[in-house]
Amino acid sequence: MHCIPRWIRPVQGAIIRVFRRYFEQAPGWVLLTTTGRRTGLPREVLLPCERTRDMLIVISTYGRRSDWIRNIGHHSEVRVTCAGWVVWAEADIVEALEAKRALVTAHPFFVPAPFAALNFLHRTLLRPASVAFLRWWVRSRPVVVIRPRRDTAAPPAETRRGG
Repeated sequence: MHCIPRWIRPVQGAIIRVFRRYFEQAPGWVLLTTTGRRTGLPREVLLPCERTRDMLIVISTYGRRSDWIRNIGHHSEVRVTCAGWVVWAEADIVEALEAKRALVTAHPFFVPAPFAALNFLHRTLLRPASVAFLRWWVRSRPVVVIRPRRDTAAPPAETRRGG
């Protein structure tokens, strides 16, 4: 199954190009730009996320086989585009099972639907089932916590151009 992301990469790229403005603002989504571990080039991926006041939480569906996870493992500084903001951030991969379960219990998330009533239903009546599923889901998948850098005005020194 880990070959699926590579097969759908062109489709995902096209979706991002066509709906970029939507995904830059949409709740529950983040455009995450990592630094390629082999090339050093920026690599962008669209991911569902949970936003809190001071962090973003994402889960790698394909575990350590995801390129973006492996890129973060080599270079934890990332650029985040979400909610109309573009900020530099630090990504931490959480592997400890109890820590992952505590995160998704406190901040359960799902890919939001374009219907407010469905989102409300999921966040209220279906929340216990969502939390139970996420606690099971993360047992074999890394959870990534992304926190904005304090100096978000400029990219990290090693990724700046022309200097």
